Amino acid sequence: MREPMTEPMSEPAKRKAISNKGTPETGRSLLNGVSLPAAAIFEAPLSHNLAWMQRFAEAHGAHLAPHGKTTMTPALFRRQLEAGAWGITLATAPQCRAAFASGVPRLLLANQLVGEANMAIVAGLIEAGAEFYCVVDGEANARALGRFFAARGLTLNVLIELGVPGGRTGCRSPERVFELARLVDAEPALQLAGMEGYEGVVTDASQGADPVPAIRDYAARLVECAQRLDRDGLIGVGEPLVTASGSAWYDLIAEAFDAAELRERFTPVLRPGCYVVHDHGLYRQAQRGVLARRPDLHEGLKPALEVFAQVQSLPEPGLAIVALGKRDIGFDQLPEPLRRYREQGPREGGRADETLSVAGWRLTRLMDQHAFIELPAGSDDVAVGDIVAFGASHPCLTFDKWRQVLLVDDALSVREMMETRF
Repeated sequence: MREPMTEPMSEPAKRKAISNKGTPETGRSLLNGVSLPAAAIFEAPLSHNLAWMQRFAEAHGAHLAPHGKTTMTPALFRRQLEAGAWGITLATAPQCRAAFASGVPRLLLANQLVGEANMAIVAGLIEAGAEFYCVVDGEANARALGRFFAARGLTLNVLIELGVPGGRTGCRSPERVFELARLVDAEPALQLAGMEGYEGVVTDASQGADPVPAIRDYAARLVECAQRLDRDGLIGVGEPLVTASGSAWYDLIAEAFDAAELRERFTPVLRPGCYVVHDHGLYRQAQRGVLARRPDLHEGLKPALEVFAQVQSLPEPGLAIVALGKRDIGFDQLPEPLRRYREQGPREGGRADETLSVAGWRLTRLMDQHAFIELPAGSDDVAVGDIVAFGASHPCLTFDKWRQVLLVDDALSVREMMETRF
């Protein structure tokens, strides 16, 4: 008797079945049962960072709209909103669509909305109930937005961006801000909802000089522009926004918003993104600056994101090759070896509370999927299969290399698998 015929599996289903076989179950240890390399977020510092930045914003009378491009991880968006975030900031229309589909109702696009395909995405989000804001900095873009959204029968909330000469986008002077505001006021489908800025462009234009005075001046001009737009009757909403702040200078922006007592009329919104997992490079250094300026803040943010990889080869004395590369971790600064573990096996192996030394280890070169580690003399205990935890600079450029990141506890047990939406 013939066996009953079964429906042939489609190619996408085959690929999904194969990929699911390698998916770690919750409760598994990073030292056993998880295919490495893997990106891991530690639960305790993550919780600390969420609460720390929310308290900081509230203490300055501001709201928090974390920049979601950093992680594009809906599970983290949900945690940020649950911690009290006002909304989520995004960089592109598809990112906004992904965030809204993941349950984020209030979206701030901190960029100009250009191109009818992107406008159509946003129109669909507004029609589906999203509260949406985007940035304008020029006449041509404002008129294009006005035509498109008028044809759709929709009203678009826009924020005028204040830039700096030699910087990125944004109106180069307050005079251009007011000219653009009058144009927006004349477009029936556009509603001026406030002012937007990004102080990072000031540091780019400072050419090595101390950027702090220039950032303070920029923040003051941003506030002054918003207040004048309000006095001139050009604001089209009842609760207008004033928003700025990346992950390096948020303290200076918050202080400027607080000193101007903007919350009496405006909704001040801070937009740091990298704080959620912090880092071991660029933002660790920036945080030192924040704490030096504000010693009253005491304990700052804690790095929560690490990438775990294994020693793959010991081809010659003083050299270890680790299975970690540019496809796995950010590399605008070379990753930093943090700790080492012995691979856990059925007979012998390491534990999360038993770390081996990486003192003197120096990552000298990073290829697509190989890291060259220069070992100090006497490193006789290094073995193929050893697991090394690496810290990275600029978490945006690590998250975008992963389809999922693993939430782990201090014992390196996987608590949750968090999918990304890049």
